[in-house]
Amino acid sequence: MPRWDDDPDDDWDDDEPVDEGDDGLAPCPYCGREILEDSERCPRCGSYISREDAPYERKPWWIIVGVIACLYAVYRWTF
Repeated sequence: MPRWDDDPDDDWDDDEPVDEGDDGLAPCPYCGREILEDSERCPRCGSYISREDAPYERKPWWIIVGVIACLYAVYRWTF
């Protein structure tokens, strides 16, 4: 029969750190939900985790039109 020690002052297991385990989860930087560390996108918010993983985004049309207009103005001013 096992012998139980009911001494309340004995806190031998409080001194050891608790190993929570490495489950490979990390928080999403945008929504905070736990996702796998190797994920490219968050399944909840759909954001890409890093800029390298994000697809190429086209520049807005008004920037392209503005650059062309400026180049045309410089061209007309010089000639």
